[in-house]
Amino acid sequence: MSDPAPMSAFRCLAATSLCLGLAAPVAAQEGPGQLPHLDIDRDGTSVLGVSSGGYMATQLAVAWPEQFAGLGVAAAGPWACARGSLGLALGQCMMTQRGMPDLTELQNRYDAYARRDLVGDPDALADLRVFIWHGSEDETVDPALSQVLADQFRDWLASPDDQLRFMTSEQAGHGWPLATRPGTPVDALADCRGGGGTHLLACDLDIAGKMLGWLHGDLTPPEPGKPQGELVRFDQSDFDARGLGDAGYLFMPAGCEAGGCKLTVALHGCAMDVEQIDEAFVRHSGLNEWAAANQRVVLYPQAETSLPNPQGCWDWWGFAESTWQLDPLHDSRQGSQTGALMAMIERLQQTPDEK
Repeated sequence: MSDPAPMSAFRCLAATSLCLGLAAPVAAQEGPGQLPHLDIDRDGTSVLGVSSGGYMATQLAVAWPEQFAGLGVAAAGPWACARGSLGLALGQCMMTQRGMPDLTELQNRYDAYARRDLVGDPDALADLRVFIWHGSEDETVDPALSQVLADQFRDWLASPDDQLRFMTSEQAGHGWPLATRPGTPVDALADCRGGGGTHLLACDLDIAGKMLGWLHGDLTPPEPGKPQGELVRFDQSDFDARGLGDAGYLFMPAGCEAGGCKLTVALHGCAMDVEQIDEAFVRHSGLNEWAAANQRVVLYPQAETSLPNPQGCWDWWGFAESTWQLDPLHDSRQGSQTGALMAMIERLQQTPDEK
């Protein structure tokens, strides 16, 4: 990080929660296997994220825009907002006591990265489709920050009126809104306005369908009932990066083991990993239902809690990079977590004979 993070800063980070959540035990399960080679269709991949996962999703899309057709962000601010500083993460990228992010300064960072080939082709970035959502009652990440993100992409996209959708919801707090379905456990839901708990907000808003529909065009609506597919755990140790959990999750619709399906990467927010809320996000976000109906595999990587990252966030402020770096490259192609996530995507794109 660009400034050292003393214990008081860590306590501040935990107190403000960077996506609040309560710990919950994960049931004992069989050991995870390897992430499979599924011959995923390389066209039409999307990356979605909420809060810290939204920041990370944007980092991936900016670093490797050639790999993605669409980006979906819930409850997060602009690319490179924290710039390697915990102080900025807390004071300008969650709340705005230190003022709003300066888009000119962030563009200068992007331009410097581009000169060093640390981000992708600007023409590929200009072709993305982008969906941004924020709850107007969010008390964890200032809703005004998503407007800055939208403004940032308006400068980058070739035709923002056609490629960008920016949506806000009144009476919604911090988290991932969903429309509850029969069989959704009550304890998997949080109050729409208040948030907390799992941060799966019972807002009667199917954000999974809204995002995927905007990013990928007309999709087949899911049928009532359990999605036809399998949710499996995989060993993340093959993708070594500081801050990753031991196991990630993969939802594979029936038939996708034969290859040719498309991919959505879904990144949880702080305190939304399985260590803290069990499998609530990976089972009840609404993504699996849409994926099953449209032959899309969903990759759910998992971050983990630690002393520098007590809420299990994705690295959007630089904690996972070397402590001696004055300017960590977490938001670039050289970021350790961005590299690990891209390696997971590449594994899924490989054919079984490439093992």
